[in-house]
Amino acid sequence: MRVLIDLKNNWYFSKKQTAVPDCLPEDDSWEKISLPHTWNAVDGHDGSGFDRGAYWYVTAFEAPEQPLPGGRTYIEVGAAALAGDVYVNGVFLTRHVGGFSAFRADATDVLKKGKNILAICCDNTYSEKVYPQRADFTFYGGLYRYVKVISVPESHFSLDYYGSSGVLIDTEIKDSHAGISARAFLTDTKPGMQVRLEILDAEEKTVSEAWAAVEDEMVLETSVPSPRLWNGTDGAYLYTARLQLVNFNEVLDEVETRFGIRDFSLDAEKGFFLNGRSYNLRGVCRHQDRLYQGNALTKEDHYEDARIIAEMGANAIRLAHYQQSHDIYDACDELGLCVWAEIPYFATTWDDDAHAAAVNEIREMTAQNYNHPSIFFWGLSNEILIRGNDNPKLLGCHRDLNEAVKSIDPKRYTVIAHEFGAGWDHPLHDISDAEGWNHYFGWYRGEMDGLAEWLDEYHKAYPGRMVSVSEYGCDAVIRYHSDDPKKMDYSEEYQVLIHENACETFAARPFVWGSFVWNMFDFGSSFRREGGTAGRNNKGLVTMDRKIRKDAYYVYKAWFSKEPFVHVDGRRYFFRPGETTVIRVHSNLPEVSLYIDGKLFGKKAGEHTFIFEDVPLAKTGTTVTAAAGDCTDTVRLCGGAENNLAFTFPEFKEAQDAKNWFEGVEDIAGDLITVPGFWSVHDTMTEVSSCPEAMKIVTMAVSGAAERIVADTLYKEGDLSLSVAEFLGTGFLGIMLGGKLDQTIRRIHSALSKLPKE
Repeated sequence: MRVLIDLKNNWYFSKKQTAVPDCLPEDDSWEKISLPHTWNAVDGHDGSGFDRGAYWYVTAFEAPEQPLPGGRTYIEVGAAALAGDVYVNGVFLTRHVGGFSAFRADATDVLKKGKNILAICCDNTYSEKVYPQRADFTFYGGLYRYVKVISVPESHFSLDYYGSSGVLIDTEIKDSHAGISARAFLTDTKPGMQVRLEILDAEEKTVSEAWAAVEDEMVLETSVPSPRLWNGTDGAYLYTARLQLVNFNEVLDEVETRFGIRDFSLDAEKGFFLNGRSYNLRGVCRHQDRLYQGNALTKEDHYEDARIIAEMGANAIRLAHYQQSHDIYDACDELGLCVWAEIPYFATTWDDDAHAAAVNEIREMTAQNYNHPSIFFWGLSNEILIRGNDNPKLLGCHRDLNEAVKSIDPKRYTVIAHEFGAGWDHPLHDISDAEGWNHYFGWYRGEMDGLAEWLDEYHKAYPGRMVSVSEYGCDAVIRYHSDDPKKMDYSEEYQVLIHENACETFAARPFVWGSFVWNMFDFGSSFRREGGTAGRNNKGLVTMDRKIRKDAYYVYKAWFSKEPFVHVDGRRYFFRPGETTVIRVHSNLPEVSLYIDGKLFGKKAGEHTFIFEDVPLAKTGTTVTAAAGDCTDTVRLCGGAENNLAFTFPEFKEAQDAKNWFEGVEDIAGDLITVPGFWSVHDTMTEVSSCPEAMKIVTMAVSGAAERIVADTLYKEGDLSLSVAEFLGTGFLGIMLGGKLDQTIRRIHSALSKLPKE
């Protein structure tokens, strides 16, 4: 029978090891750790520039013995970022490219009795061969999920089908029953063997069963009478499929997988349907990192994230921008959250090897997560057309990705998330089944009411397209507040206005099948320097440590949650100017009463948002209580402040759009580390121009990349106070470099970092 060993503890980690480890370490250069682990748990989001390297993990294990000859033993790695090389007893087994999907290596032929040494080198350095190469999030390195040893008999359910369980479950709802179809992939089977399919309900009672003669690739079919449906947040019922490989009176191998019975469809006018009823998806996007943990999350962490999202009333998650842990998909299965899953495809180099790895990665994601009933969409790429990134290979690459998904899963939808500047008539729109648009009206462009106008214009021009809004929102830092919130003030109050407007907009447009807030949680983005913070994207509705839910969180709870509640906004704006103020309250109940120091101030009837004006505040403090039904919420506020400087973003500039991540070079240079005493692309052009050797490195690299740009014209009209990286990305020079900007900056930095300043 199958044996699983979880290698969670007794690992050693080193940044100094260079040779392949073939024994457990005995010196102090190794750190003893347990999994999950990342070496970027702090620097991945503290703004210091995160460490990118190729570092070693090593542990020891005893391989389980199979009672019959011919058994196989595999190493299964939940994820190794961004690429992983696996060795057992000093022998190379496999290299896996792609830091977000599980993979396996057959170690049978190199195992020995007793102690075996497993060594894995994880590599998150920049490479043209590995996606993602550039994006608005930190590329944490490490073994940040799990590692297991899997031992199976000679005949077994396949461990080589893209890292999956080897079993794919399909369902079809019929009149009084549901048809169940199990595709099974097996290895080294023998004539006379049989496969048993058993369907168990949520109480582990067998409700259906089927048997068939074994084949290496086979389909077993049965049905479930009077099935209970997976019905989203209204009831996410789960069944279990148990498959057994049987020889005479012996079960040789067994796998189990949960699944749900449901039907779904898209309509260009009416949106998303689940089990025949209108069920438009109103949800959030989610990155997988946490404060001072990076991406090394436990099962409990993933489940807590899902519960926070479900408690808000959302019914969907876009798990961006890469395959995430089975734990979060499991949590979505149980809570009824509909999922958009995707791979980290933000092409910059269009390298053929990188593309082949991306195709393999989307196959792995599809096969490994096929049985999760929460997943309805497979994402092919995100913002692929930014900066005019219209490479000749673009369409062919996307067709390959789409076909790779459909070859495994022809039933679910494929989807692409487009950046707001993408051409409406671009042929990329014809490849995926559905599409999303990343729109930040009121932040990166225009005013917030532009969202409704754009959606109406686009739907009128292309009424047959299945449209969602895959990202929207704005940054908010809980320190900042305003009585007159405006774009770029980073206040909680402005974030509330953005999301109130979005809710109104989507509610009036049923053709928008899905909307996904960017983002549910603040997350690490090492190059960012925004709102007085460094290394983080602050667009979350909840802080990165999951401790504080921003006021905008309660906008969505008021719109979507069925749990009665009331919430007073502005509690962190505790010291306000003047003797009166405006109190904003969110609730999903029809009437809110406001009490000041225990006395009724007023009542408001309405929906979602309740605004009370001219509320008195005393310098010594006023107790403000909102009551709705049986719910109350109380905060303490003070009036009479002379100024609001403590709550004001000091760099606020009137009427400016925020700068998007791809509109500068911080995303390229932010993770390039300065070596003390050596030059770098972080030095200003003025400083570099004082050193002929350093300036020669810059001019020679740029001349080769931009042809007509030569040393004597390089910096005549530029701002020499800019860093080398910023200078290269601006003006005519930035346009000339175009798609070579990334490579040019990295090449210059590599050379400069070897040149001492003295």
